[in-house]
Amino acid sequence: MQTNFTPGQMADPEIAMANEILRRCVHCGMCTATCPTFVTLGDELDSPRGRIYLIKDMLESGRDAGAEEALHIDRCLSCLSCVTTCPSGVDYMHLVDHARVHVARTFNRPLADRFIRGAMAWVLPHPARLRAALRLARPVRKLGFLLPGHGMLAKRVRAMLALAPGAVPQARVLGGVHKAAGERRARVVLLAGCAQQVLAPSINAATIALLNRLGVEVVVPPEAGCCGALEHHMGRHEAALDAARRNVAAWMREVDGGGLDAVLVNTSGCGTVVKDYVFLLRHDACAADAAKIAGMAQDVSEFLVKIYQPVRAAPGLTVAYHAACSLQHGQQVIVPPKTLLRKAGFKVVEPKDAHLCCGSAGTYNILQPEIAGALRRRKLETLHATGPDVIAAGNIGCLTQLAGDGLPAVHVVELLDWMAGGEKPAAMR
Repeated sequence: MQTNFTPGQMADPEIAMANEILRRCVHCGMCTATCPTFVTLGDELDSPRGRIYLIKDMLESGRDAGAEEALHIDRCLSCLSCVTTCPSGVDYMHLVDHARVHVARTFNRPLADRFIRGAMAWVLPHPARLRAALRLARPVRKLGFLLPGHGMLAKRVRAMLALAPGAVPQARVLGGVHKAAGERRARVVLLAGCAQQVLAPSINAATIALLNRLGVEVVVPPEAGCCGALEHHMGRHEAALDAARRNVAAWMREVDGGGLDAVLVNTSGCGTVVKDYVFLLRHDACAADAAKIAGMAQDVSEFLVKIYQPVRAAPGLTVAYHAACSLQHGQQVIVPPKTLLRKAGFKVVEPKDAHLCCGSAGTYNILQPEIAGALRRRKLETLHATGPDVIAAGNIGCLTQLAGDGLPAVHVVELLDWMAGGEKPAAMR
């Protein structure tokens, strides 16, 4: 793609980066076939190619983002299916992330939009605040249909209430060192996350128990927190950088103190961002440390595939594996989760169009409830068509999005822990 940035614009390293990405696009349109929003809406501007044109025009002109750019950039799930499809290697992830920052800084959103985004940024990355908010939502979650109006604010509040669990699980203390059972084979840091430890603390518990049983010492530094993804995808760049810096500093203390074999992440949406700390913090004082942490980061399935051993007999259950976009497209981790589930004795099936997003995408199912709802219905239909006993995925957002449709939805690690001597996942009892 031909670009026309001025020498003055090119002096900005962010514009220079965007220019390099834009020039790789050859307009082929292959990305449109695998883009969930284009498949759902049929609008060229809601395809990666269409958004690339909008971003190019916006950045080249040097103007503020307008309502049109905000609308179509907001509708992007950041599922990165287009990155997997693109034959030209267009780095769409970093381009759309840059565009989101530009929109956040230059577009004056309607008051209701600013309110809902600000509320989510204040609540979601903080477990104590999220737990309190969910408890407040519990008494009214089934009354969302009574909210007056059909505007976007009412739709988003209804979406939030619909996603709130009927009961908030009891909090579990994770911080500290969890010793290996028997001889220590490895030492790792685990990202405790934010929303996951509130919505499904059983995932971290199963992860730690399984790793300990396999001879792995697990460290959860209490100073570490949200990976920054939730704010990053809303264009809140500085807040995301602060979260990344905090985690890098906390984890590097463990590297320097007792040594680490890996930084493990069991929420793939977080894993994609942690692996990208090398890019996010490339101009920061902690760039070298960020690069080291990013190089050590692994999805938990990448680590387990080397050491996992089940101890229970095969349960004879069929597992429909839902490949989270952040895992299959963002990290290109495709085989390990399925290999592990089969090794544990499960029959693994996959749905039609497994490359398409379920509609969760962090905060997307709140900010874009209608599109997210359409994608959820499509995904559940294809999952049910495989005739499974349970749905498994490696991302809390996907599990929350797919829950409540007659099939238990559990994390891959919970199934692996069960077959390695742990408890049966609560959703399957």
